Amino acid sequence: QVQLVESGGGLVQPGGSLRLSCATSGSISSISTMGWYRQAPRKQRELVALISTGGSTNYADSVKGRFIITRENAKNTVFLQMNSLKPEDTAVYYCNVRISGLSYWGQGTQVTVSS
Repeated sequence: QVQLVESGGGLVQPGGSLRLSCATSGSISSISTMGWYRQAPRKQRELVALISTGGSTNYADSVKGRFIITRENAKNTVFLQMNSLKPEDTAVYYCNVRISGLSYWGQGTQVTVSS
């Protein structure tokens, strides 16, 4: 059994920052890619950022230069530092990890950007 626990969401004003965390626990052999996705109301879930085991990153064009994804392999944790937040960043953010070819999702954390 693999569990992903997310934290760090909330309400922030435009231009503000938030840091999301996702800790993985349970029957973990080796985690490969870790990432963040988001889903806004009435929209499909979309990729935000990915990070490989070696630290290579990939970002959606809409967040490049504003968001930073990092991971701490010793603690099986992935982070998303979100800066210069915009109202269009409002969504439920989901953590995703791949373990032995299988994909696991967190429960989601709400991020709301509003004045």
